Amino acid sequence: MPDRILAIDDDETLLGLLSQHLAKAGFEPVTASTGVAGLQAFYEHRPDLVILDVMMPRMDGWTVCHRLREVSNVPILMLTAKGEERDRLRGFRAGVDDYLVKPFSFAELVARVGAILARARRPAQPHAPTVVRGDVTIDLAERRVIRGGELVHLTPTEWRLLAALAERPGHVLSPEMLLERVWGGSYGVDIENVKRYIHYLRQKLETDPEQPRLILTERGFGYSLA
Repeated sequence: MPDRILAIDDDETLLGLLSQHLAKAGFEPVTASTGVAGLQAFYEHRPDLVILDVMMPRMDGWTVCHRLREVSNVPILMLTAKGEERDRLRGFRAGVDDYLVKPFSFAELVARVGAILARARRPAQPHAPTVVRGDVTIDLAERRVIRGGELVHLTPTEWRLLAALAERPGHVLSPEMLLERVWGGSYGVDIENVKRYIHYLRQKLETDPEQPRLILTERGFGYSLA
């Protein structure tokens, strides 16, 4: 079965072109021209990935993204006319997996969609260990994290980064190694992404994110799981 891609954008012309290029690449496109319709389409079609525009009337892309993240870890590729760093940071904090600034080439968009899906579907290790550090339990086989007895919601990218560290606890991994393992060297991803997502993980897992005891920084070398 082809991967189902939901595209949410108020530009009907762009939606038509997106559908054409996605279908030509072997995907099954589903489109919606408003945030509300996009959420309805998500529940109805259960897509494998969502392409989401930021600037939409009534319900913008940020709101749709937060609604999606409340119920799903579906990969999200954000489209926006804004290229400033603060907008990209807002997208990553909201749980976006990748970020594409308009205008863009459809070939690049299709390539990013394929790369995101490939990363999201890397198989879990069937006999992977469970790593316990204080009140945090990282179950690599089941791909879940428990903190203080409660399930921690992680985005797909946050999970891949934590899993890369948890698979080799005590070993320092350089930002370049993490970049390759987590993002796979995809378009437009740089070392700053590693720093951002380390920060996001600490916010969710550390008792005091400013004094981390779980995800450690080895200055000049990289990061490790205690």
